[in-house]
Amino acid sequence: MKEIEYDMPLYRPPSEARSLIFQATIGCTHNKCAFCVAYQGKRFRARPDKELFAEIDWAASHMPRTRRIFLADGDALALSPRRMTRILERLYSSFAKLERVTCYASPQNLLGKSIEDLKSIHSAGLSMLYFGLESGDDEVLKRIDKGATCEQMVTACGKAHKAKFDLSITVILGAAGPKNSERHARATAAALDRIKPKYASALTLMLAPRRPSYQEVFGDPDWRMLDQREILVECRVLLDNMHADGITFRSNHASNYLALKGDLQKDRRRLLDTIDKVLDDPDSPLLRPEFLRAL
Repeated sequence: MKEIEYDMPLYRPPSEARSLIFQATIGCTHNKCAFCVAYQGKRFRARPDKELFAEIDWAASHMPRTRRIFLADGDALALSPRRMTRILERLYSSFAKLERVTCYASPQNLLGKSIEDLKSIHSAGLSMLYFGLESGDDEVLKRIDKGATCEQMVTACGKAHKAKFDLSITVILGAAGPKNSERHARATAAALDRIKPKYASALTLMLAPRRPSYQEVFGDPDWRMLDQREILVECRVLLDNMHADGITFRSNHASNYLALKGDLQKDRRRLLDTIDKVLDDPDSPLLRPEFLRAL
């Protein structure tokens, strides 16, 4: 049996903090998004079953009470349905108390698979997908080199829903810069209303050194980072324009200035009031200090 050896850096969603992580794939097949530095030093590859299964066997003997597993890196769903099914079957047969397995999903992953293939993967035990929408504004999506239009991503998420997956969608506050901040927020709200994910999470754009830089890829000389107040206003516009019911909204990622959580539409008024409160009080203890923010 082989101990787990991670190909660093390793990333996972905030809600997978207590999950056991296996790298079914290394890197990301797209790996062009202007905001992302996660996999710039990696070439995409699928790990051999023998290598991955040896780590699963070791973990099962050392961590038999594991209940949640996250499949990394950024593109595990790029694997074929047959291969994903083999991995899932191995996981559930190895961990008697396993309750769920999740992974990231890209629009390319979902658009490239049939609903029947997605259903077979879900039936094998992959229960939730983390999907980066980033923006509902096609101009922003093109500028950040997302590799898909808003309509394509809505279609991709529709396929996931038909296959019975739960969806956790992330969007990026500040991605459009100041000039198109409101348009970005409104278009993103409209896209989330159409998708109706179980969870919608807002991250705030933070830039780490990369080549080419975000500014270079975005290609707008007027673009700049939003300040704290502008980010809060953009988040408010986003929430104020989301009308679908039954979405749990969160901004608990470390990049955000203000941590919010609530169920739309039940808690929308409370969430908006909280934003208004901190907008009126720039020194509010509810705000995360700059030095505590992180990717």
